[in-house]
Amino acid sequence: MADTNTSQSTWPVSGLYFSVEISNVGVIDCRAVSGLETEFDAIEYRAGDSFEFAKNKQPALRKISDITLKEGRFVSDKKIWDYIGKVKMNTIQRETVTIKLLDESGNIVQSWQAVNAWTKKMQVEGFKPEGNIVAMEMLTLAHDGVKPL
Repeated sequence: MADTNTSQSTWPVSGLYFSVEISNVGVIDCRAVSGLETEFDAIEYRAGDSFEFAKNKQPALRKISDITLKEGRFVSDKKIWDYIGKVKMNTIQRETVTIKLLDESGNIVQSWQAVNAWTKKMQVEGFKPEGNIVAMEMLTLAHDGVKPL
């Protein structure tokens, strides 16, 4: 039997809708976002005068994953392609990217910000003649770090 005292706020948030704002580019509505993570390398060290027969682990350099945005493609939307066209050897337009997880009503549930982001890869998924599938674009961004807002 279901608990009748369960409020609507106890249900998990659906992660199916994201709004991504790239400074100097605009807002993109995304179907999926991945790569919002940070990891640290570990250095194993044992001091020469240590009496323990084990190494001590210390945090080292931070590893930053690329962020991948998967968005619905709209025929007249060229702002992403224009942004990608600005990437040239030794000349990169770095931008601040704000990623917002939205609920079913469009309210912001959680936000993250990536700094000094630039387009690393753009991919358009293949087109299929059958079905009612929307063509999707995947945009991969390299950046210098992500933090929750």
